[in-house]
Order: sequence, then C-alpha cells, then structure tokens
Amino acid sequence: MSINIMIVDDSAVVRQTLTQIFASDKELNVLGSYSNPLFAIKAMETHWPDVLVLDVEMPGMDGITFLRSLMRTQPLPVIICSSLTTKGASTTIEAMAAGAVEVIAKPVSGLKDHLQTIARDMISAVKTAAAAKVSAIAVRASNTSLMNNAQQLMLQQTDRAMTCTTDHVIAIGTSTGGTQALEYLLCSFPVTVPAIVVVQHMPEAFTRAFAERLDKMASIRVKEAEHNERILPGHAYIARGGVHLQIRRQGAFYYTVLKDGPAVSRHKPSVNVLFSSVAQQAGANASGYILTGMGDDGARGLLEMKKAGAKTFAQDEASCVVFGMPKEAIKLNAVDHIQSLQQIGQTISALKVP
Repeated sequence: MSINIMIVDDSAVVRQTLTQIFASDKELNVLGSYSNPLFAIKAMETHWPDVLVLDVEMPGMDGITFLRSLMRTQPLPVIICSSLTTKGASTTIEAMAAGAVEVIAKPVSGLKDHLQTIARDMISAVKTAAAAKVSAIAVRASNTSLMNNAQQLMLQQTDRAMTCTTDHVIAIGTSTGGTQALEYLLCSFPVTVPAIVVVQHMPEAFTRAFAERLDKMASIRVKEAEHNERILPGHAYIARGGVHLQIRRQGAFYYTVLKDGPAVSRHKPSVNVLFSSVAQQAGANASGYILTGMGDDGARGLLEMKKAGAKTFAQDEASCVVFGMPKEAIKLNAVDHIQSLQQIGQTISALKVP
C-alpha cells in the first residue's frame, strides 16, 4: 500500500525535485505539490495525505500557522523542510514544538543538488513519519515557571570543596519525536535536578535555536553545549548539531568535550558516543535515558553505561512517536527500567543534587 505525500513549499524547484525523488520509490505516491498552505487546504478536502512535507516561511499563510491548525483539527505526520538560516532555525523549532515529527535542512542556494544528494534520507524520513504515532506528541509540560534567583545562584557555585565526586550526571539520547519529549521533560524539572547532557538528532543550524527556546520555557538552564565548560547541576547541555558531545572528569568535576569526527551509527552527534563517554567518566554516578527515535543509535552506549554501574531507562512504546531506539536498547538487554515519558520525568525530578 502506497504512502500518500503532499508537498507544500513556495519554491518551484523544491516542489519539482521532491516530487521526482518520491516518485523514484514504488512505495511512495505524491498526491500533489502546492506553493501555499491555502491551496493545500483545498486539495486536502478531497485527498488526505499520510505525510505532509512542509516549508515554514511562505506567503499567504506561514507553515507554523498551518501546522497548528492541522494539529488542532486532524493531526497527521509532518516533515519540516526548512532553510539553513538563523530566522529559519527559530521558526523551524516553533514548528517542531507545534507537532512536526522531523526536520530536513535545505540550503538557501543549490537547492536541487542538495535535495538530490539527500534523496535517500528524504525517502527514509517520509517512511518513518508515516509510521509515527502523532498522538504521542500531544503531551506537554505544565511547569514553566521562572527559576528562583536565589536557587540559581546556589546551583551555580563552582568552588565547592570535594575530595571525591558524588555529582550525578543524567544522559539523554533521542531522535524522531524527541524535540517534543525533551520539551516535556526539561520544562518539568525542578532547579535541584542534577546536570543533564543531551543528544538530540537535529541539523547543525537548529540546535542553538532549540536550546534557546527551551531555556526560555524551563526552570532549569538549557543551552547548546560549548567545548570544555563545567557541567553544573540545574543545567541541561544540548549537543551541537554536526559535532559529537562527550564528557570528561577532572578531579571532582565534569566538563563537556566537543569532538569532530566521522558519524557514528549514522549520526553526528551520536548518542552512542555520548553514552560511552558517560560510562567511562561517570560510571555508577550516572543514569541513562533513551527516548523516542528511529534506528539503533544509543543502544550500545546504554549497555556500556549499564555495565559501568549506571541505572538505565527506556521510554515505553505507548508514549514514543517512534519506538526504534528504545526497542533496540531493550533487545540488547541494555535497559533496567521501561517507563512512560511521564514516569521518566518523575524519576529524574526525584533525583537531587547531593
């Protein structure tokens, strides 16, 4: 049975190229391509797609407004195809928060060549989106209060005398559907939560905007990780797109390490790379969480963490948009506990800074 796709993008080059790419796969069928959401809405009255490929910056009605309207009335899997610009990054993060399951980056120039280069990724993204459980995206955090200044100052103290570290490190890995899962989790945590390091599969241009958006919403501090910065309680460090994130221990403290290099498990940053470094550097002073996502990135690293004494968790199938990554970790016997997203939030919130 074919997967029916609709394309909405104001670029004729993008519409034509994507139509050709999808037509090359026998499992895919393009219902139509439109330059404006208003035209797409009319077409959707008679032909409802299985997957929508959507730009965010368009005349008439922007993609975010269109997406929010869809998610309120009749949700469906949406892939955002957005330009690699600062403005595009910000609006793309808003679109993902509104319910998009995946984001594909496109350059401002050389569109046709770029899309043809990533044709296999586009086809894979559509097939993954078609199987995604859009209803799992609906969960949202209620705790969006601002951080208390006194608590923030207390948590930012960097001169604590420690002969041996008892600092706990929380490592989280996620992919498809992960932006919404992370929003729910990070916005529910109290400022007393231990330090958090995160790999979310996301294009390079979007991770900073993603971290900045969450930082405005959460009580804890959320930022894109920089090289060689002290990992502090009450903070979450999001891996930068296109660079691996690791941690290292120096004395009683942990620091971030950003390293370039080949993709691992087809990803850069890779969850496996982060989890492996946490296993080596933090051991039993860590806990690992693998959330919704496609593929198997993170499974081997989570097993390393478990063998090093860390407690390990996987998001359950019912609350995942895509159960791939947790499923692979469970199959590898790398998981101590399987929990819903809400239960994971409660488990992490119960951890306290020593």
